[in-house]
Amino acid sequence: MFFCMSSLKSKIESLLFISAHPFSEKKLADLTGAEAAKVREALEELAADFAERGIQLGKIGNEYQMSTTAENASLIRDFVKDETTGELTRPSLETLTIIAYRGPITKAELEQIRGINCSLILRNLLIRGLIEVKGDGEQKYNITFDFLHFLGVKSVKELPDFDKLSRDPNLEKFLAESAAEESIKT
Repeated sequence: MFFCMSSLKSKIESLLFISAHPFSEKKLADLTGAEAAKVREALEELAADFAERGIQLGKIGNEYQMSTTAENASLIRDFVKDETTGELTRPSLETLTIIAYRGPITKAELEQIRGINCSLILRNLLIRGLIEVKGDGEQKYNITFDFLHFLGVKSVKELPDFDKLSRDPNLEKFLAESAAEESIKT
């Protein structure tokens, strides 16, 4: 199969950019449909391209992840500190509440409930350590122990009206209908 290297590099760069977690060469090959050797070559070219900018391509074993360069570390540290120490925005609180009551939950389910793209909100909550993502295939978001400690509870079941709100029949019906509509479209 023929792959345009610039197109493959673009796809890999996009995947690395949006992911909070590293990718293996195999996973990148699976996602892009390219041969592992072509992925490796594209990663090497990306690393060289990044060397001229404020980002770098880190590698541990066979996993790769984008990060900022050491020269920009203090700038990034100050920015992240501002984002992680300020108050949570209303959309962040709403998202965190849904994850607390419905988690583990996929990004797609969360966006169905909220009706908006939640990528940036999820990134900020991950940075703050209030949520975590797990799963090899379909990633699911859940709250962390830090979140529970912050609230002073031992379990999500101690949250107000947890049993009632965690499996609300109206929400279950809405999600089922949304899933059915999506399956008809595809």
